[in-house]
Amino acid sequence: MTEVSLSPEQIKAYARLSPFELKNVFIGLAEHAQLNEPGQKGKSQAQMLNAGRGNPNWVATGPREAFHALGHFALTESKRVWTADNLGGMPERQRAGDRFDAFVRQHPGMPGIELLATCVSYALERFGFDKDSFVHELADSAVADNYPVPDRMLPHAEEIVRGYLADELLGGQAPTGDRLSLFATEGGTAAMCYIFDSLMKNGLLHQGDRIALMVPVFTPYIEIPQLDTYGFDVTYVKADMFAETGVREWRYPDEEVAKLADPSIRLVCLVNPSNPPSLALSDRVREQIKDIVRTANPRLMIVTDDVYGTFVEGFRSLAADLPRNTLLVYSYSKHYGATGWRLGVIGLHDDNVIDEMIAELPQPEQDRLERRYGTLTLEPAKMRFIDRMVADSRQVALNHTAGLSLPQQVMMVLFSLFGLLEEGQEYKHRIRDTVRRRLALLLEGAHMKISHDPGRASYYVELDLLAEAEREHGPGFARFLTTTYEPIDPLLRLAERTGVVLLNGGGFDGPEWSVRVSLANLDDLDYLRIGHHLRHIFDAYAAEWQARGNGPGQS
Repeated sequence: MTEVSLSPEQIKAYARLSPFELKNVFIGLAEHAQLNEPGQKGKSQAQMLNAGRGNPNWVATGPREAFHALGHFALTESKRVWTADNLGGMPERQRAGDRFDAFVRQHPGMPGIELLATCVSYALERFGFDKDSFVHELADSAVADNYPVPDRMLPHAEEIVRGYLADELLGGQAPTGDRLSLFATEGGTAAMCYIFDSLMKNGLLHQGDRIALMVPVFTPYIEIPQLDTYGFDVTYVKADMFAETGVREWRYPDEEVAKLADPSIRLVCLVNPSNPPSLALSDRVREQIKDIVRTANPRLMIVTDDVYGTFVEGFRSLAADLPRNTLLVYSYSKHYGATGWRLGVIGLHDDNVIDEMIAELPQPEQDRLERRYGTLTLEPAKMRFIDRMVADSRQVALNHTAGLSLPQQVMMVLFSLFGLLEEGQEYKHRIRDTVRRRLALLLEGAHMKISHDPGRASYYVELDLLAEAEREHGPGFARFLTTTYEPIDPLLRLAERTGVVLLNGGGFDGPEWSVRVSLANLDDLDYLRIGHHLRHIFDAYAAEWQARGNGPGQS
């Protein structure tokens, strides 16, 4: 088997990189191989297949058309107030609803106008909005002539997104009692940064505190706690169950989840469904966590990143089961093919343990926080944590200019309303079918086995090559791989020999010999090709092992 062009020392050095940085090495090898393929005169007929990132290759077109139709209406509202060369005024609220109805009637063939009208009508009926106020919020926000007011999230937008999250992530209804308050953010990534930062700023976490991560997990959740800003003592809750010999189940054993019962663990972070195994928490694990919070660790703070929840039928977030303890993070990027829009939200139940813990801080800490937020309110002690996150996101002093841009909030509203409509539900089932079909093609090409699981989102799949080696050829072959090669060697070979780019599962705190495949960003048949290439690499290792005198029955 031809070895990769990198030296063993280079391979070991690269293995220390984050998988998202290591990806660039794989891409470079794949591009170099393409340009230097023999007989192609500098051009390769082989296509580089980059299944490393999770950016989907689909786009929800309907809500975007509605957004642009709204833009046309908003500009007519502006020009109505003040018309001059390239100069308009600020849209007015009075009778905005009537003017919107007239605009819809006058532009029956405009792309997106019908869906826009349907979205507005649905919102008015479901949420009971004043029509002029809602239409004005949409038009004024599409023009983007104001700062976000309120800075945390626009009032109609918050109500609509709350309804969308309730339907899609919270089992069809918001938690009983007080409402879920929302903070619109620049994608889920900004939400992560704001949460960690404000927990530290408000004295709820300190350097060296114990937190837990449910792994494998999205790499930044691993890397952020290791930064010198935080320096957390991390406990890993590992999904290391097997369905059968050589077939990982990617589920959490009871004894792993039981680690959360330690009251010294202040915070647990998880992605649900997981990234990269792409599995929603089982009912068993959700019930175990609920029991732990009810008994052993009632002040456990939970951050659940539920961006992939819409890909699982009947999904239910921990924010529905443990609303007082949970910060919910959601992003529109994957479901709607909108990574470039940067649309995310943090949700926190108004009745929550975080605000309780802030109120119970020692007096010196209370005095410090009163100084920090004292320019924003006459009663800083009553300022809720979710509003403190908004202020902290702009260094407090710039709180008056905080908030997600208004066009972004409008797009979030239209995505949400579309998702609540029947055609949005049809769209959801269509993209679910897409990723599942791609998973089937990948496995067909690779001849590899995974566990059947109704909680599988199928947005990614994590394949444990070492477990597969043991399943097919026994533990002797698995030992040969670990003693002869570095865990990233298969990925380097894939990139350099076939142009396939995958990510190393070890970078997500999964097994070192596992690989993550995104099932969202390539055409269907590309996954069949990736599977074939992965099988070829795997079989080549087996052939080398057998050439050394090994074979069936070797242990």
